Amino acid sequence: MSKSPPRVLSIAGSDSSGGAGIQADIKTITMLSGYAMTAITAVTAQNSVGVQAIAPLSPDMVASQIESCVADIGVDAIKIGMLHDAGIVAAVAETLAALDPDVPIVLDPVMISTSGATLIAADAIAALRERLFARATLITPNLPELEHLVARKLENTDQVREAAAELSQAHGCAVLAKGGHTADARIIDILMPATGRAVQFDNPRIDTPHTHGTGCTLSSAIATLIGHGQPLEHSVELAGNFVRRAIREAPGFGAGNGPMGHQAVRG
Repeated sequence: MSKSPPRVLSIAGSDSSGGAGIQADIKTITMLSGYAMTAITAVTAQNSVGVQAIAPLSPDMVASQIESCVADIGVDAIKIGMLHDAGIVAAVAETLAALDPDVPIVLDPVMISTSGATLIAADAIAALRERLFARATLITPNLPELEHLVARKLENTDQVREAAAELSQAHGCAVLAKGGHTADARIIDILMPATGRAVQFDNPRIDTPHTHGTGCTLSSAIATLIGHGQPLEHSVELAGNFVRRAIREAPGFGAGNGPMGHQAVRG
């Protein structure tokens, strides 16, 4: 990894319980020797059993946070998580349009929490497609999100691979289709580069309820590793290793889907 810490900006929602969102991103970026900055899009009241309340920030405030970070600190990589509504999506897209187009962006199209709660407004999904997918280096949908984006059920790995290719070709970005929501004994993640052949990552499933924030952690880890100069495929592989180690080190907090143990993992 590089000697200077990559400056990684997370544009995402806050998780009051610390397991996901901005809080998971800060922990992940820090443990992977990056410098974490944030643009908070919404404040949530949530814990391991669900999301109790969501209060989005104004689009102007979200844009101002991004501009403040970039203007003074600079940025080497960006992770985008929960963008609550179409107004926030538009503000983020317009602000990012002024940045160097070579700055890598990892976009986690957060729609549903691990506990099953809907996290964004319906109009935000269409806005994400129209305004941000084409700007992203990589998008990282889980299975329910990928099914929503291609408007069909995906029953097996071949169908997931086809859906990832469809999304990649439609928007000119790489797609990481995450297999954690399947009923399979093993987790199969498929990376479909913007050009080239698909790469499959096959790992054993870890039997635990403590997986709150896995998607947030994975996407911010990938962004940080790309910021260090690692190639995309290697960044995805190393980020997956980080997530699995954090799951194994989960402290066991909460009555539901508890947080992972970021604090015990060194990149």
